[in-house]
Amino acid sequence: MTLSLPLPINTIINLPRPLLLGPPSRCRFSTVAFRPSSLLHISGVVSRNLCRYWFSTMTTAARVEQEEDKQSKTSVELKEKIEITEKEREIFDRLLGTLRFCNLDTQLRVAGGWVRDKVRTLEHSRHSDDIDIAIDNMYGSEFLDKLKEYLASRGEQVQGDTVIERNPDQSKHLETAKMRIYNQWIDFVNLRSEEYTENSRIPTMKFGTPKEDAYRRDLTINSLFYNINTGSIEDLTERGIDDLKSGRIVTPLPAKATFLDDPLRVLRAIRFGARFGFTLDEELKQDASSEEVRVALGEKISRERIGNEVDLMISGNGPVSAVTYLSDLKLFGIVFAFPSSSEPAPSENCGSICKAYLEAMWSLIQTPGLGKFSGEQRRLALYAALFLPFRKTVYKDNKGKMIPVVNHIFKFSMKRKTSDAETVINIHRTTEKFLSLIHSLQLKNGAQVDKLDWATDILEHWKSISVDDPEIPETSKIRVLTGFLLRDIKDFWRVALLTSLLLSVVDGMKEDQETGQLDFQLEKLRESYLTIEETICELGLDNIWHVKPLVNGNAIMQITELKGGYHIREWQQKLLTWQLAYPNGSSDECKDWMRQVKAKRQRTE
Repeated sequence: MTLSLPLPINTIINLPRPLLLGPPSRCRFSTVAFRPSSLLHISGVVSRNLCRYWFSTMTTAARVEQEEDKQSKTSVELKEKIEITEKEREIFDRLLGTLRFCNLDTQLRVAGGWVRDKVRTLEHSRHSDDIDIAIDNMYGSEFLDKLKEYLASRGEQVQGDTVIERNPDQSKHLETAKMRIYNQWIDFVNLRSEEYTENSRIPTMKFGTPKEDAYRRDLTINSLFYNINTGSIEDLTERGIDDLKSGRIVTPLPAKATFLDDPLRVLRAIRFGARFGFTLDEELKQDASSEEVRVALGEKISRERIGNEVDLMISGNGPVSAVTYLSDLKLFGIVFAFPSSSEPAPSENCGSICKAYLEAMWSLIQTPGLGKFSGEQRRLALYAALFLPFRKTVYKDNKGKMIPVVNHIFKFSMKRKTSDAETVINIHRTTEKFLSLIHSLQLKNGAQVDKLDWATDILEHWKSISVDDPEIPETSKIRVLTGFLLRDIKDFWRVALLTSLLLSVVDGMKEDQETGQLDFQLEKLRESYLTIEETICELGLDNIWHVKPLVNGNAIMQITELKGGYHIREWQQKLLTWQLAYPNGSSDECKDWMRQVKAKRQRTE
């Protein structure tokens, strides 16, 4: 259930006609009819056939430019009425009930992204579920106590609450109180204004007016308030609505002062620009790339906060635009900081090179019919492509051990979970192996893979099997090699295949060349991917990592009369080779083969 609440004319710019999100002079879409209580949207959605045609006839750069152009030209109406869900209504009723119960003369406002998305959200778009309450005359923790008192009087229990203290050294200037009610976390903060002393970047905080607080926000589009007391939207910078209409990313105050207050705002500006297809203001870009702001971002902001922003960029709908901004604004090396002992040292244009790989991967995984990737697979596929130029770069840790630099980027530069680093590094390693099998998988023939550095033992095991069985098909060799590969990478094998295809195009080329010369020939890669995917599925290897060994460790020791150690592991590899070569083989047949091999070895000895 939703409730449509009108926006009072005296508290927001009157909306007498449809508001276009995007520069009006550049819009090429049909005029949108105005509907007083709903939102009508005409988007640049591309049909399946048109997408394929578009994919095959345009270069990567042109496609991305068209996609960005499409985003900036999409015509939408800003909503004349804001729609409140039933759960939101119940939450707001409890907040207003607290004011009445405690006899408080307090104004409560929802701030930021929730308001922005309520005004502009299309039915199919993702909107912000975060409800941040700005309070005009008390701290968030004080109101939290009042709210708990009111809920207790009604016999309602709080699902959780906490207070996050200020941390000025990390640009966390506000105390934030949090409470979970109706399965929704709500943040409570006081309206603020800030004063800076001449010799300190850390501001002195004091209660501010709603207008002062709005001007201290990161972006004008995030400075809108929804006043719960009056049920109205407040655009106190008098720019928020206009910038939503024109698709501009602008700071309420001068950009450099805003960024030095909290340098993370640079990344937020990039993220929102990429997410909405909005244009970053020229002054904002100039200040974002300044030495002072770049140093502040690297020194003042925790790596975890930086990593969170990057993750949102990569997981969003404009990762290429986001990384392009990071590269163009000279922020790539700040965000993805390398250790000084990196070998080889990153090139000056590494950001542009990484962006080119990311752009190609993004274009591939966006293609209709090119497999189904989960959100996690998509995210890590983009990271794997982004960091592909660093797959052979290492650094020396405190113990003198050489470690992949990608590990450092994930664990230290972005403070991401260890499994992210492990998965991407494994994708890179598998990519190199996959590269050696691409031609054979396309031909469905393993004749050209008699010598592989990574599969020497596997090939020897297969040869010993083929000697005893001259009728074994040649395709069994490619099945065995690919099976080992997929059992290692598991359900990320499609990501590794795409990554290896990207690498196959530039194999033998200098990756530090101008990125304009990197032609990934995406249509050919797409066709190659579909052919190889079909071959792998025909070989029955999809989900091969779920197949259990036909013979367990105890049976191996019993038949071979070995007690464990290296020789048992060798036999496990031999048995897996046999099992992959004979997909319909039984456990008893496998054990018989083991006895034959053992007897043959004993006769030889």
